[in-house]
Formats: sequence, structure tokens, C-alpha cells
Amino acid sequence: MANTTAVYARIDTNLKDTAEGILAQLGISPSAAIQMLYSQIILERGMPFESKLPVRKPVAVGSLTREQLDAELQKGFDSAKNGVYSDEDVDQILAREFGI
Repeated sequence: MANTTAVYARIDTNLKDTAEGILAQLGISPSAAIQMLYSQIILERGMPFESKLPVRKPVAVGSLTREQLDAELQKGFDSAKNGVYSDEDVDQILAREFGI
């Protein structure tokens, strides 16, 4: 038997369940997935993917097609159905996400 050790990590239950469901469909055990990740960390000498925040910029309405504009407006409509934001809330969100 190979020389093995346990790795313990606490993660969000939904994240774990969703990821393990996908792994099961792929025929990969959680232990095998972790071993694969660690192997790639060694090969890459770091994380095997970029770990940075994406650049987010406000959408310019004039650059959108009609379908894209409709989709953006639908997002706003859906958001409003889930709760209305005050103008102060909107200002804070814009400042946090876009620096404006």
C-alpha cells in the first residue's frame, strides 16, 4: 500500500455536494480529485489556474445588440423582484464593483 496521509478541509456544504455530484458523473472520487489538484500544483509550481479577480467594467448601452440590452434589462427586472435597493445601496454597489 502506498504511503498516504489525510487532508482535512472545511468547505461549504452546497459547494461540496455540487462538486462531488459532478465528480461522480466523471467517475472521479473526491480523493482522486484532490490528488490530481496537488499533482498539478507540483507540476505548475503553483495553482494550476489563474487566481485573480476579473476586470469588471460597466456595460455601455450603445455597444449592446437589442438582444443583449433586453438581457441586461431582464437582469435588472429580476433583481428588482427580489428586493428593491435604495439609492445609497446602489451607490455602494457601484463603488465596490466598479470603483465609481
